[in-house]
Amino acid sequence: MSGEVRISMPTDLRDANRPTPLQLEPEENLATSFSESWRKRGITSLSIETPTRSQFSPEIAVSKSRWKTPEYILYAVVLCPVFLLMIRVPIQLSDSSHPNFHLFAGRLTPGWIPGRLADNSDAQYRSFRNGLVPLTSLATVFLASSRIYDQVTRRSSNASSIPFSSNLRRVPFLAVFSIVMLFFLHGFSAIKVVFIITINFIIGILACSPSSPQYLGPFLTWIFNGAVLFINEIHGGYTFTQLHPSLRILDTVRGFYPGWHVTFNITMLRLVSFNMDYYWASRSDQRENSMMPLTSKQRPRTYHSIHFYNITNYIAYVLYPPLYIGGPIMTFNDFLWQVRNLPFALRSSTFAYALRFLFSLLTMEFILHYMYVVAIKNSSAWQNDSPMELSMIGFWNLIVVWLKLLLPWRFFRLWALLDGIDPPENMVRCMANNYSTVGFWRSWHRSYNLWLLRYIYIPIGGARQALLSTLLVFTFVALWHDLSFRLLTWGWLVSLFIIPELAARWYFPPEKFGDRWWYRHICAMGGVFNILLMMSANLIGFVLGVEGMQYMVRTMFDSWQGIQFLCLACTCLFVGVQVMFEYRQEERRKGVHRRY
Repeated sequence: MSGEVRISMPTDLRDANRPTPLQLEPEENLATSFSESWRKRGITSLSIETPTRSQFSPEIAVSKSRWKTPEYILYAVVLCPVFLLMIRVPIQLSDSSHPNFHLFAGRLTPGWIPGRLADNSDAQYRSFRNGLVPLTSLATVFLASSRIYDQVTRRSSNASSIPFSSNLRRVPFLAVFSIVMLFFLHGFSAIKVVFIITINFIIGILACSPSSPQYLGPFLTWIFNGAVLFINEIHGGYTFTQLHPSLRILDTVRGFYPGWHVTFNITMLRLVSFNMDYYWASRSDQRENSMMPLTSKQRPRTYHSIHFYNITNYIAYVLYPPLYIGGPIMTFNDFLWQVRNLPFALRSSTFAYALRFLFSLLTMEFILHYMYVVAIKNSSAWQNDSPMELSMIGFWNLIVVWLKLLLPWRFFRLWALLDGIDPPENMVRCMANNYSTVGFWRSWHRSYNLWLLRYIYIPIGGARQALLSTLLVFTFVALWHDLSFRLLTWGWLVSLFIIPELAARWYFPPEKFGDRWWYRHICAMGGVFNILLMMSANLIGFVLGVEGMQYMVRTMFDSWQGIQFLCLACTCLFVGVQVMFEYRQEERRKGVHRRY
């Protein structure tokens, strides 16, 4: 890019012809609508479309299609056998006849696919997988109760004549159901959550009010929530017995999901959001016109009247059942605007979103039953494996990391969509469909990126101090995930690895060189370099750790076979990046424009 270096966070698709939020979509045949969408958008239908508020841009200038050119036919010839090989290698490593099988066999459990064991050894995903049925039951109870409550209140209040803002009649139901759910999930530990969110509300109302000193509210909000995160991490959520021996009996009622301190990381983001939104609202002359439809970018920045920042709306937001456990994250301003809006009708995009979730779930189950890469990684069972085999262990572990995060996020988002709330989509691109370091972080955990942008990146300087702001953001991200040296190393590496791309964009802006025949190929080489850096950082942060990554690097460079494989892998990545370029061009041809 030319001029000022900017690191912007994710944006939605744009839709010039999007219906206003007050318009309910008429009834339609969902299957027919889905097939028509596929016919219109073709292969770009694989791109995730955020239901009910997907936005599309007007036509923009794009290159002619290259799919049928000799260059891309050659790319297809190269990639097809490579894809098959990438699937075959981890399946062979997981076979019972493999010499290392006995090293990780103890981590496998009986699977539901006949004749297959399952690798359910990832503790984080195992918690979601084993709890999927209870979570689905909870979602069903919530949605059914919400519909019944809505119908009863509509009939009793003659809803057809009620103004827009009266849709807040849902808030008492959300608040009461949230408190009940909290005790169901955490038992008496819910008292701890209620105590913490109460203290945060008091800080917000007293220290963030217009009469308080200017920066007192933000300072106390960050200090309090940071301290709670730190104490939670050190004491594992702390038991009542640790607080006082006479409270021991309260520890016996633990609830369905005792780990309240794990979900508190997400809750903390909402606590900060409420206090900061109220702080800015109390010092702003801007007020929303409640009858005006707002876009997803306008809603977080548009303040409500001060009296809407009250305890009932606060509880309904902080503990909103569909998003409480794992997000996605919404700002208070956005959430309250949507609650005040009329609920959306069931749309074909929501139906398609449910199908995506189901397909992703089955994909994960296939990996768990046929590729035991997590068990291999946890057992360090890679003795005498070739560089190709080591790289596939690392790659498929990254795919598992992506899926184990994607599935809970999409489950909870689907639950919210069915309740008429549209939170941001967290995973906008497949992990393997990224060549830009900046673009990768725009599309990975997108709602968190939007939160970081609003509450940290911009307030500490944003694009004016891009490198410093990025370093501080990723340091916070690492510490927010886990107080460990490994993730702190990951955060600093990610910040460092963004610099080459920023420098390349500065010195070789597309506005100046984009029409040169060689520019696309140079960019593809840069994409290969970015992919290697991103894979290295994420393998260190979430898969192998520093020592495991050192072993992989030594294996790659200590032999001629390893160097040969690395060169071949870079060639395949170059081809893959070229396909990613053309796929994004195809998206633009279909009217979809994304910055990542």
